[in-house]
Amino acid sequence: MSFSFQQPYPINPEYKKAVAYFCMEYAIHQPLKTYSGGLGYLAGSFMRSAYELRQNIVGIGILWKYGYYNQGRKGDDTMEVLFQEKVYHFLEETGIKFTVKISGHDVWVTAFYLQPDLFKTAPLFFLTTDLPENDYLSKTISHKLYDSNPETRAAAAILLGEGGARLLEQINYQPDVYHLNESHALPLAFYLYRKYRSVNEIKKRFVFTNHTPEAGGNQKSDIYLLQRMGFWGDIPIDEFRQITQCYGDNLDHTLTALRFAGKANAVSKIHLATLQEMWKGYAGVCPLISVTNAQNYAYWADKEMYAALRSNDDNALIERKKVCKALLFEEVADQCGVLLDPGVLTIVFAKRFAGYKRAELLLHDMDRLHRLLSNTETPVQVIWAGKPYPLDYEAISSFDKIVNLCKSYPNCAILVGYELKLSRLLKQGADAWLNTPRVTREASGTSGMSAAMNGCVNVSIPDGWVPEFARDGINSFIIPNTEVTEHKFQQDETDAHNLYHLLEDTVIPLYYLHPEIWLSVIKNSMQDILPNFDSNRMSKEYYDQLYDISGSNSTPNTGS
Repeated sequence: MSFSFQQPYPINPEYKKAVAYFCMEYAIHQPLKTYSGGLGYLAGSFMRSAYELRQNIVGIGILWKYGYYNQGRKGDDTMEVLFQEKVYHFLEETGIKFTVKISGHDVWVTAFYLQPDLFKTAPLFFLTTDLPENDYLSKTISHKLYDSNPETRAAAAILLGEGGARLLEQINYQPDVYHLNESHALPLAFYLYRKYRSVNEIKKRFVFTNHTPEAGGNQKSDIYLLQRMGFWGDIPIDEFRQITQCYGDNLDHTLTALRFAGKANAVSKIHLATLQEMWKGYAGVCPLISVTNAQNYAYWADKEMYAALRSNDDNALIERKKVCKALLFEEVADQCGVLLDPGVLTIVFAKRFAGYKRAELLLHDMDRLHRLLSNTETPVQVIWAGKPYPLDYEAISSFDKIVNLCKSYPNCAILVGYELKLSRLLKQGADAWLNTPRVTREASGTSGMSAAMNGCVNVSIPDGWVPEFARDGINSFIIPNTEVTEHKFQQDETDAHNLYHLLEDTVIPLYYLHPEIWLSVIKNSMQDILPNFDSNRMSKEYYDQLYDISGSNSTPNTGS
């Protein structure tokens, strides 16, 4: 089979610079399960906007045979992890085959192609090692997204980084810019170094996006394990240390990407300040800018709600919201046997379960929560959803704790299968979207953006993108945050108290006693989210700011 590639749509002259985008996960459409959470949602929105704007971009990812995992339930309703084989007949076999060296062995690689017109995205290639030419161990490199085995993770990084670069050569696509979305594909930088033998040459064509200050998202690895795996190819160890400035036993992947990049971006203004503080004093860090994350309006927004908004038809907007709530409640009833009321204020917490996101914050004071949930005069309904990492037992424990809480209340539910389809249902059907991260830990967070595009009001800690959007009481409700310097347990105590206070004294009374004001908050939210939090703006800024790396080496980050 021969495969010939050329950009399948006419390129907008404003975006003619050729860009290769490397990401471990893409949330493109429900049938294609190659993502875990926010990073994938962001990448999916970028690929959609690149298509809309006709940008000269090619996306590189990995075709995960077992996806992230299927989130199910055990017999007692607690969470179960299931790895299930995925087969995608709508992807095109390219027939391209080549080898990459991993752990001293040649591993065969092929690529599958996602046609842009299928899901309205930029061209996307998905790499896999699941080939009959490979032994079983080599096949497993592309089996599970974020495999817990450090050797498998290193091999996947080589596959994405070096394998992606090799694929681009195979299809004769010559990027002006290589864009690393998180550091997962870091071997790309070493592949480019072996090609150009100059870090300065890499800086002319290499940019980097960091999405989190959390330790779990900023990997550090034993350099001797990486050396054995072939992470930087055949570069001698002394030369490797010189170009990375890594003189210890552990490689900091994020710091190394910042040293190879000509420019890097944070994903909100708050995150930029956090990154500047984190990396000040480190030699060789590239200039840092902020390009706030966004979500794709064309994909996420409820068009009927926006039609009602633009025609100033309040009744149509209210009725559409009721219809969407009913659709969500059918899913809740099917999963949980709970019949919710479309006339009741519905609060949703839905995102990847991780400690700093604090899915349990509402449970901090059970007496106070009980008063909220048992109030019949101004009732509330609460829905949780989200997928923890499959081996994050603390997060799974939080999920299971909420499962058991929901068994005691007919107005609470927790759903499994938080992927694109369920995410859309939740955002269309929620009245209030709850966001409770510890301040500075949520670099951006984007679920509230697409929630606002579906007539849902953000109730949020002022972290990540939120301060760039929020007008408290006008387009959202802000939970006053505690001091960042306080111990996290004190932060949780204070933030939980402020959350209860905001719900009891402001959000719930407003919904029931002043529905006309509540509607105005919805409308303001739907209006204010555009255009700044549509990913078309983000995609333009990538070209105008991030991909413009000429002369950037002379202005390194100073942390100021």
